[in-house]
Amino acid sequence: MATQKGISYKKAGVDINAADAIKKAMAKSLETGDKRVLNRIGAFASLFDGHFPGMKHPILVLKTEEPGSKQKLAFSHDRIESVCEDMVNHLINDIAVMGAAPLSVQDCIVCGKLEKEKVARIVDGIASACRKQGCVLTGGETSEQPGVVDAGTYILTSSIVGVVEKEGIIDGSAIQEGDVVLAISSNGLHTNGYSLVRTLLKANPGLESEKVGGRRFIDALLAPHLCYYQGLKGLFGSKELHGLAHITGGGIRGNLNRVLPGHLDAKVELGKIRILPIFSFIKEKGNVSDGDMLRTFNLGVGMVAVASRKGAATMQQHLDGQGYSAYPVGEIAKGAKKVVFSGTVKW
Repeated sequence: MATQKGISYKKAGVDINAADAIKKAMAKSLETGDKRVLNRIGAFASLFDGHFPGMKHPILVLKTEEPGSKQKLAFSHDRIESVCEDMVNHLINDIAVMGAAPLSVQDCIVCGKLEKEKVARIVDGIASACRKQGCVLTGGETSEQPGVVDAGTYILTSSIVGVVEKEGIIDGSAIQEGDVVLAISSNGLHTNGYSLVRTLLKANPGLESEKVGGRRFIDALLAPHLCYYQGLKGLFGSKELHGLAHITGGGIRGNLNRVLPGHLDAKVELGKIRILPIFSFIKEKGNVSDGDMLRTFNLGVGMVAVASRKGAATMQQHLDGQGYSAYPVGEIAKGAKKVVFSGTVKW
């Protein structure tokens, strides 16, 4: 009878000693200096002080997000820190549309094999992106799953907690007939449409090096998702700001309709949208229909604000002054919670 060799967790592909070493390396990135964080790395869960001075009725806002298939493209081009910024900025935008300030982020890193340098870069990248926007990375989960995830593959996810004064919640209920629809420009694809783009690149890898808007296509593709919080927070509390929509998967129509009251439509003039060169390039090289472009990409509009007619110009000036580009693309009319397009896109 053959002697069976002993098995171990390490032989099965999970090295606990290596994981412990990585956790120690994370400690510096997780040092926030924020007194609201009441414990440190190694605890079973994170403690965050929920005292909000000056707020009458604080409401917590929760969201989980991941950067989609953009992360596969980013890791293959060693843009680790960039995709971490994508993930955090997407999270913050999703709660900013409700008027919330970001507080704490938790991450989840799943991989086939833990690589100390890469994991350290991921954690540091997420922590750095949080600091830029005034929130903190308080911890998370790192999971090595050999046989489930291929070695060299990393799957990132994160969650955020934000806070908003109950009276200051922005949910679209204030939107009225005659309001102005303001587009706030994106800097590219942000984090949506990458499955289509990866299909395009697989068919024609040489496109990566072609120039689009003065830079290589791959560099334009991997530009970090813009965060709009710093520009929007100065508008929170304004009676003239009636609604906000983060334009992600589904495009303008698939996201703006989420904040419309049931008896109103948003009429958007396609010819007014300032299309970024990267979208014209994708449409041409992939022979993508207008309909698919509108459903898949933001087309240069990363955020939409719905403002009162009297407050729209002031809001536009404020956003422009904060380094964003805002401009009117339509208005609110009686209807049935639909986004109605008119005209044609100027590619």
